[in-house]
Amino acid sequence: MGDRDEEEELQMALRMSLHGSPPAQPEPKRSKPPSPAGESPEAEARRKQRELMAAAAEKRLRAVAPPVAVAPPAAVAPPAAVVVPPPSQPTAVVAEQTSSPEDVKVESESTVVPMEDVKEAEVELEVDVGEEEKGEELHPELAEKLWLMVFGSGVSKAVLAQWSNQGIRFSSDPETAMGLVQHEGGPCGVLATVQAYVLKYLLFFSDNLGNPEVSDPSFALGQRRFYQSSFAARDDFSSLTEDGKTRALVHAMVEILFLCGTGKRAVVAFIGGVIREQKVDAALEGLSVESAIDFQKVLRISTFTSRKDAFTMLLANIPLFQSRLGAMLFLISSLLSRGLDCIQADRDDPSQPLVTAPFGHASQEIVNLLLCGEAVPNVFDGKMDLGGGMSLKGIPNDVEVGFLTLLESLNLCKVGQYLKCPKWPIWVVGSESHYTVLFALNPNVQEENELEERESKIRRAFDAQDQSGGGGFIAVEGFQQVLRDTDITFPSDKLDDLCNAGVIVWSEFWQALLQLDKRAGGMKDPTGLMGKKQFTIYHFNGIAKSVLNGSGNTGGSTPIQRPRICKLNVSVPPRWTQDEYLADVVSSSASGSKNDSVLSLAPPVQTACQHAPLVDCIRTRWPRAACSWSGDVPSIV
Repeated sequence: MGDRDEEEELQMALRMSLHGSPPAQPEPKRSKPPSPAGESPEAEARRKQRELMAAAAEKRLRAVAPPVAVAPPAAVAPPAAVVVPPPSQPTAVVAEQTSSPEDVKVESESTVVPMEDVKEAEVELEVDVGEEEKGEELHPELAEKLWLMVFGSGVSKAVLAQWSNQGIRFSSDPETAMGLVQHEGGPCGVLATVQAYVLKYLLFFSDNLGNPEVSDPSFALGQRRFYQSSFAARDDFSSLTEDGKTRALVHAMVEILFLCGTGKRAVVAFIGGVIREQKVDAALEGLSVESAIDFQKVLRISTFTSRKDAFTMLLANIPLFQSRLGAMLFLISSLLSRGLDCIQADRDDPSQPLVTAPFGHASQEIVNLLLCGEAVPNVFDGKMDLGGGMSLKGIPNDVEVGFLTLLESLNLCKVGQYLKCPKWPIWVVGSESHYTVLFALNPNVQEENELEERESKIRRAFDAQDQSGGGGFIAVEGFQQVLRDTDITFPSDKLDDLCNAGVIVWSEFWQALLQLDKRAGGMKDPTGLMGKKQFTIYHFNGIAKSVLNGSGNTGGSTPIQRPRICKLNVSVPPRWTQDEYLADVVSSSASGSKNDSVLSLAPPVQTACQHAPLVDCIRTRWPRAACSWSGDVPSIV
């Protein structure tokens, strides 16, 4: 009798784990059900083995589970950890029937099962994936459309190799433990953007990484208000735990996917049959993805409307995204979360592939999709009306992490205020061929004084009327609108001087503002108390380059592969008065500059200041900034 009772208990535990909740009342004892008709002895043995291990996993998690735990919907959840709520709690329903993420109250970290226990439960719960396939297949036509959108029709094997061999993995070097390592050249746009979001959570949400809904916008708003005080994050990256880094990565992925899904949904793409850490490498061995047909055969997708459910699924399957297909799978997940038709509508030229030829770099559309949720091709604010019903699309609204580019310092584009002034002091940095990350530990680096805020407002109003694509000039009609929007009142003679050429150039407009008293809307401050900024900022380049390891005592240097981080001291001088501005012009003319047609607004170069292309990027955000650092020159390539 004891053996029969124990077996019935194990069977009831299995039913509870598979259905997501226990019955309201204990079921009455009944005879052991017969084996399925025609079941072979081997199949019966496998079935009993699964029942026993499911019961063991269920008992183990009941011992560590919190008082309230909700299982993810069976339709989308992976067979990772079986969490059984007590009888008094209702079972989670299908994601479409739950309330929106904004309506869900944030739970404390204490309500989360530790990730170590989840992983151990995964090992104990053996599931025959062949019998229970998870996720949906892509329709062949959709797979073909997706493939052509990403790679085009003539993608080379070298480009495919870059995107098929790049996982989302953290550096093993203690100095750069918070950073994602890049081994291939193409996916840097995806990795750098994910890295920016990871830093957001590691730096400013480190105490809330156990909360599966910390990426909810309402939670982030409260955290940002807290950090507007004098608090700053720590720079002891070597003390980060693997658990904390993994959770920060999953939170970053959840936030990006829901951002692409307009806050309503997230689509996760994965490889069918790969569900546990010990099977990932073996399952992917020999897998070749060289066409839409190859893609369609192995790709599976799951759709979530709950951030908590998406977090649970990604946390359980993070080894797959750390594998060699991780970067590609996350890009596909982001595109599907947005929707392929919406992606094409976002773009100015949807005929070109998102992965650019011939080097396979992530396009600006991919980076913008991950930054703002739309695959727009430009970096200015809003839309630029070209007339005739045509317009160019830029960044539609505020962003969590921003973007700076070397191309702006070369006058090849104009980054708008949305990307220059993100909610958190973290920026993806673009060069001609690579993406890296710039970040500060203190959000106060973005705070502006009264005159800086005034200049930013005027510049935004001017750029809104600039139809030259960032050329820095506007028509007279647009200039009149700028004056109305910013409450600027010029004397009539000065206004005539500015408008007599038919166009108004920003540099001339700015010089006039420096002479106009701030009571009339200008920038002239009789007190001269303009303020000076000094702060520290960090630059991270995730691409693994060969460096010399001089710490060894083998008698020689050993080349190793590791990413790099650089700490920069930044000093931003106060705003110049008009007299100082003119004095600098005279000084430059008298010294016989090599290019007298170019007026430099930078302060005199001091011996302590250093220069690199990264400094040019920083100056697009903080004009006239002087930078210095120790060690190697920060590289953006």
